Amino acid sequence: MIRLECDYAEGAHERVLRRLFETNLEQTPGYGEDLYCARAREYIQQLCQREGIDVHFLVGGTQTNTTVIAAALRPHQGVIAATSGHINVHETGAIEATGHKVLAVPSADGKLTGREVRRVYESHWQDATREHMVQPGMVYLSQPTENGTLYSLAELTDLWETCQDCGLFLFVDGARLGYGLMSEACDMTLPDLARRCDGFSIGGTKQGLLFGEALVLSHPALRRDFRYHIKQHGGLLAKGRLLGVQFCAILEDGLYFELARHADRLAMELRRAFETRGYEMLFDSYTNQQYPILPDGLLAQLEEEFALTVWSKVDGGHTAVRVCTSWATEPQAVQALIRALDRWEET
Repeated sequence: MIRLECDYAEGAHERVLRRLFETNLEQTPGYGEDLYCARAREYIQQLCQREGIDVHFLVGGTQTNTTVIAAALRPHQGVIAATSGHINVHETGAIEATGHKVLAVPSADGKLTGREVRRVYESHWQDATREHMVQPGMVYLSQPTENGTLYSLAELTDLWETCQDCGLFLFVDGARLGYGLMSEACDMTLPDLARRCDGFSIGGTKQGLLFGEALVLSHPALRRDFRYHIKQHGGLLAKGRLLGVQFCAILEDGLYFELARHADRLAMELRRAFETRGYEMLFDSYTNQQYPILPDGLLAQLEEEFALTVWSKVDGGHTAVRVCTSWATEPQAVQALIRALDRWEET
């Protein structure tokens, strides 16, 4: 079975494992106060080209999202997100469990716009009974989105300026950030992102680490006492150096971005293969996540050899699936899927 349903099926890049082994018996301070976490913070600060940012390391994406959102919002506030946003559909109500409502906005491509954010904001403040409703206090988006689509620099800038006008925090979930930045369709850089949001994450779990997310915070209100929030949410790892070692290993010479570029290149090879054979795509994704619409008969045949994620039923005879490459995907796996498509065409 060739697994192409997600980008976290494998363990970790061999360099990460080697560094963990090499440093295994070193004695360091706990809770992220070690030299490896300090070095990883410096790498990230240099990559962002921005002074005055804090960098924290947490274990997973849901933990990162819940911690930063809970820290940012007052008890009566909620976070604006696209209906398909990860915090709205794939985190088991984790945000609501911290006492904050997700204010979901319908979106065909998984993206929010500045106009939509302003509409939600103004709708609340123009309502005479607003004290009876959840107040918007933050905007959540992901780059790439849950649908593999990308925000352009102009779109991000518009959202940033809207949030500044409305007094809303802007947080970007970067669980797959490398795959977004290395996409052939991406027109923004890491420094661009660092200057246009109050906080964002740099995913490691899906991009070559055993586990781990780096959280970058720039807004003073978010930076204040943030380690208290991490501890309160169970995220202050005693052996925090395990996170620092991994991020050092993958960031020190650009390996993080090289691996992301590899996954994107293979994903685009798959997209071209689907499209040249007449299969439409559910979303216009140029990242490592692709969403072909397949005849149900073909899907049944493919599932005998490949693990794919069934995304949505399109009509009585067709289903959209997610095909996902990763930092570890072998070109042979992509070629095997293409050959399977050709066998179907020949029947």
